[in-house]
Amino acid sequence: MVVVGRDKIDAFMRMHADSRKWFEAWLAEAEHANWKSPVELKAAYPKASILPQNRVIFDVKGNDYRMEVAIAYKTGHLAIVRIGTHKEYDSWIR
Repeated sequence: MVVVGRDKIDAFMRMHADSRKWFEAWLAEAEHANWKSPVELKAAYPKASILPQNRVIFDVKGNDYRMEVAIAYKTGHLAIVRIGTHKEYDSWIR
């Protein structure tokens, strides 16, 4: 996948250093992935939440944080929409 919005990950890691290892591992996997459907993504990340309009919520670092991404499965692009704490995530879903 082509990951768009790495700057959001970098900024988040600067504020939450404990997330660095998780994001580094996730980026390495996502950049080499070729997910063609939500089913394929769920096979790799069973705890990911599949939302309408090709949005996905990942539990970051054992569910300490949340990351929302938008995926264009046909073109192989994944865009970071936002990353936050649980309190921030709660405001996203309202």
